[in-house]
Amino acid sequence: MGINERKEREKEVLQKSILTAAREVFLEKGFDQTSIRSIAQKIEYSPTTIYLYFKDKDAILYALHTEGFNLLGSKMEVLNMVENPLERIKAMGRVYIQFAMDYPDYYDLMFVQKSPMNKLDEDHEVWREGQSTFDALKFSVQQCIDQGYLPFRDVEAGAYMLWSTLHGMCNLYDRGRCKVLDEEKSEQIVDLGFAEFLRMLDAFGR
Repeated sequence: MGINERKEREKEVLQKSILTAAREVFLEKGFDQTSIRSIAQKIEYSPTTIYLYFKDKDAILYALHTEGFNLLGSKMEVLNMVENPLERIKAMGRVYIQFAMDYPDYYDLMFVQKSPMNKLDEDHEVWREGQSTFDALKFSVQQCIDQGYLPFRDVEAGAYMLWSTLHGMCNLYDRGRCKVLDEEKSEQIVDLGFAEFLRMLDAFGR
């Protein structure tokens, strides 16, 4: 390995370390209470080093969002092969819930923590990863409307309703808000709730 290649590898390793440390600090302290200094202390570097890679903490959170949405997108990609749009939406729901269960740290940063859209760059670039994921859902919802599977009058509102239902189930469970439920069901409530969600979609499709 040449000197330049070694330097690039070292930069990649350090950048990954910064993002890993930032993810832990964001989840521990919350976005507003996190500072560049606290992230730097986590990896025992100076704040100046962090600024060589990211201009502010918004940019760091955005990078973590990008990682998370790329991971979620890779798991959703195979669903493009599902021809029936209603079955595709069901499958998207399964993947979404499994993602929330398997990657709670990413899920929290992507869908619970404060959005990083405030000061991303001077051009106010669109949040492409999140937009792409929602657009894929809207596309399937529109196909369901066109084919008579779903009775929604507005595709945007319908897609939002489906997303917020699944998000609510995942977030309530992740935040420990399901202890008010029947004790025997509380651990399985996400699966049970999703089964009812599927029955609701099937009822719409009749």
